[in-house]
Amino acid sequence: MNSDDIEMVGHGFFFEELPVGRRFKTLGRTFYEADLMAFVHCTGYGEVLFTDSEFVKTHSDIKGRLVPAAMIFSFIDGLVLNYTGQHTGFAFLDCELKVHAPTFVGDTVHAVCEVIEAKRSRSKPERGVVRTRNDVYKQDGTLVMTYTPARWMKARTAG
Repeated sequence: MNSDDIEMVGHGFFFEELPVGRRFKTLGRTFYEADLMAFVHCTGYGEVLFTDSEFVKTHSDIKGRLVPAAMIFSFIDGLVLNYTGQHTGFAFLDCELKVHAPTFVGDTVHAVCEVIEAKRSRSKPERGVVRTRNDVYKQDGTLVMTYTPARWMKARTAG
C-alpha cells in the first residue's frame, strides 16, 4: 500500500495560513511536581527557589512551589509547535520574553497566539518568517508570560 496518497493529520500551518492578525489558542498544560523535578535535573536549574522548600518558606518573597520561567516557555512553546509547526516550522530565529506573574506547581497554563508579522523570504520564496505574540495565561486568567518568537516557515507555494 502506498501511504503517500493518504491524508496526514497533525501537519503544521504553512506560511500562507499565518497572515497577520490570525489568532489561536493552545491546549492547557498543568505543571506537576514531577515535571518541575525532571526539568530542574535535566537542565541544571538547581536554584534553591526550585529545589529547597525550606529556603522558600523562610527567605523567598514568593511562597510556594515556583515553576521556572524557562520551563513555562519550554512547555508552552512545545504546545504551540506540536500543532502549528510539524513539517512546516524549520527554525526558531529569536524572541523577546517577559514574565508578568509567578506560576506554581498545580497551575494550568495555555497560550493565546496572534500573528504580528509575516514576511515572505526574497532569497527563498518557498519560505517566510512568521512572528507571533504568545500570551500565556493561568487557569484563573492571570497573564504570566508574553513572548514573541520569530520562526522560519515553509510556504505551500513559491509565490
